Amino acid sequence: QVQLGESGGGLVQAGGSLRVSCVASGRTLSNYNMGWFRQAPGKEREFVAAIRWSGRTYYADSVKGRFTISRDNAKNTVYLQMNSLKPEDTAVYYCAADPRGGLRPVGTPTEYDYWGQGTQVTVSS
Repeated sequence: QVQLGESGGGLVQAGGSLRVSCVASGRTLSNYNMGWFRQAPGKEREFVAAIRWSGRTYYADSVKGRFTISRDNAKNTVYLQMNSLKPEDTAVYYCAADPRGGLRPVGTPTEYDYWGQGTQVTVSS
């Protein structure tokens, strides 16, 4: 069993930056594909970014060039660095883990078995 815990959310002005972290316990994440998703009030959960066990990264078009996903396997932690934040980035951000890894799809919530509790990111205009 894997437990995921996000931290680092908060309130920031438009144009600012935040880094959210996801720490895992229970299993090593080195072979897992990891993803970040977000959900705004009244909207469906949407893909933000993912990183494969190999280190290859993927981004939603809406965040490409502004967000960077990374992982530190020694710390069992995945990060999402968010720059040039916009009010439309406001959402609860969730970390997710797919233990099967490999070349499985990374952009769909149903591909992930484990989820964190989420961390709120609010961007003011």
